[in-house]
Amino acid sequence: MHAQETISDTKEITKEPQLLWQGKAREADILSDTMSLPFQEIKRFGNPKENEWVNKLIFGDNLQALKYLLKLKKEGLLRNPDGTDGIKLVYIDPPFGTGDQYDASGDKPAYSAKLQGAEFIEFLRQRLIFLRELLSKDGSIYVRLDYHFGHYAKIILDEVFGKENFKNELIVKRGKIQFGESSKYTVATDSLFLYTVGQNYFFSKFRRERYEHEASQTNMVLKGERNPRERIYIDESGKSHLLLPPKNTHFKFIQPKLDEMQKKGLIMLKQSRKGIDSGFMEKIDGKWTPTAITPSYMFDTDKAIDSNWTDISGYSQIWDYPTENSEALLERVITTSSNEGDIVLDCFAGSGTTGAVAEKLNRKWIMCDVGKLSIYTIQKRLLNMKHEIGDKGKNLKHKPFVICNVGLYDYGLIEKLGDEEYTNFVLDLFQVDKQEVKINGLDFDGKLFGSPVKVFDRKGFLTEEYVKDMHDTVGSSITDSIFIIAPATNVVFLRTSIEFNGKRYYILKVPYSIIDELHSKEFKRVIQPNSQKNINQIVDTIGFDFIYPPNVERDLSVQDRGGLFAGQKEYVIHIKSVSPIQITNSPVEFPDNLEPLAAVFIDYNYDGKVFNLGKAFFADEAREKGDAFKIKIEVEKCGEHMCVIYLDVLGNEKIEVLNKRDFK
Repeated sequence: MHAQETISDTKEITKEPQLLWQGKAREADILSDTMSLPFQEIKRFGNPKENEWVNKLIFGDNLQALKYLLKLKKEGLLRNPDGTDGIKLVYIDPPFGTGDQYDASGDKPAYSAKLQGAEFIEFLRQRLIFLRELLSKDGSIYVRLDYHFGHYAKIILDEVFGKENFKNELIVKRGKIQFGESSKYTVATDSLFLYTVGQNYFFSKFRRERYEHEASQTNMVLKGERNPRERIYIDESGKSHLLLPPKNTHFKFIQPKLDEMQKKGLIMLKQSRKGIDSGFMEKIDGKWTPTAITPSYMFDTDKAIDSNWTDISGYSQIWDYPTENSEALLERVITTSSNEGDIVLDCFAGSGTTGAVAEKLNRKWIMCDVGKLSIYTIQKRLLNMKHEIGDKGKNLKHKPFVICNVGLYDYGLIEKLGDEEYTNFVLDLFQVDKQEVKINGLDFDGKLFGSPVKVFDRKGFLTEEYVKDMHDTVGSSITDSIFIIAPATNVVFLRTSIEFNGKRYYILKVPYSIIDELHSKEFKRVIQPNSQKNINQIVDTIGFDFIYPPNVERDLSVQDRGGLFAGQKEYVIHIKSVSPIQITNSPVEFPDNLEPLAAVFIDYNYDGKVFNLGKAFFADEAREKGDAFKIKIEVEKCGEHMCVIYLDVLGNEKIEVLNKRDFK
């Protein structure tokens, strides 16, 4: 990261410190140029009442999701119980962006972030700008980072939120990490930065239960005499004792506070030689007499916390997801900066700790992640939650929630939409400004870049003759262009635009990976990791695509486990090739038949309704020498049916339900 001599593409020069780098975009350009892609509901859990809030788990690039959430905020669809619009609390633990390998559990790699330096800071900054716009006027944001870029991020956070809105740098424990460095100290903590939108923000100081060793008896006196010196103490039998502290000391608490503590049972009176030796006095029969009574006290059952949060674990391993934030950590964050019913957002959701704790604390939640493993882990977690923090206690029934796609869509579900829903979806998809437009008696559905937009009737076929007729009707009344949105299967010609007398008619096909005429930025796909160490890789996509299940060639068999487990059987899925279906102007080329495979997810006991993730097999870890990818499963783990999801690196899934008898 290095500075430039000019900052023409950034804010005006101020006296405040700023980071400068090549490619730092203006805030206005970030907010306007980012695509706002609609949410496509894929699956619903629970039955919400009419107009009831439904929690959202979103699969896709969070930048494009945040832009659409901002649209929902402006429409009044993100409202808290106090009437404020927007997200009340944001918590994010983004990939740390160094290229280094991280280890959260101490025994296996967590992830390797791919962006470095200025590229990572710009990646984070763009999302922080949208998060600021999404927050309610009294909202707060917590950002967790490590020592690699925390100092840079602090300056960016000052720039985006204003340094006057910086509240705390909280220190959190990484976990039991032993890197074995011999040339430096082991890194044991991360930083959690707390910022607010303004000075009128919600904050409720979190109090924790004291540990047993903290509740030990504590001396009742301090140095220096104060008047009045005497205090009334009550023993277990209810008898009063008027005591004086030793000479040149005074009791810590005034009488009203002492009375309150005695009602709580926090004051201890013991008979010991120490009392006499120390100089405590008791008034007996009107005279001050040396006494063996020694007063002490115990702390309250809870204690206000400060910015040192190393008393709890920062990570956990409950759901077997690398870099899984602990529920104790999120309990503090959510309790401190939100009320019941408020909306909480995490756009780097990972294992879903934020949403799970929000659910337990009766908050609404929105989570987003670009990784399929994250989505399936969170789905399993939400369906199997326990009532208490730390995933303990009785089972907790989840509130209604939906899983949505953004940027990568199931076209089959789009085809099933009603006419009005379809029109609204495709208008959102191409970011059309919805409005009624009538030109020479012909109705249009909105405008894009100032030009009319027409959603073509799905029951017909779009021909060049239709476009010519449209031109004859409105061509003389338009400035330069018209956009026509139509299903690709209903367009009977190959061209993406037609020109008549200098007026151009653009055909926006659905599905279509990228419309070159609409976007100056090159299309960038959602890429799924093929290795566990890359689970939390940084992904920055542009545009949208559609899901096409890949072709998968595989064999099924049963074999002996061999070695120490000779005589025990295992099921084997032998994957020979994976071929993605790509309908695009620029298909991705792969060097061999297995390179497109990212991972295989298995539900060992599929109930026919809900996929319950049992294990994830990543391609680079299960691939054997030569052209082979074998998954070996212990027979005892499997029920009558198992569900297998083959995931390619483009985010497409092929889902297969297997019966035990399918393995020969």
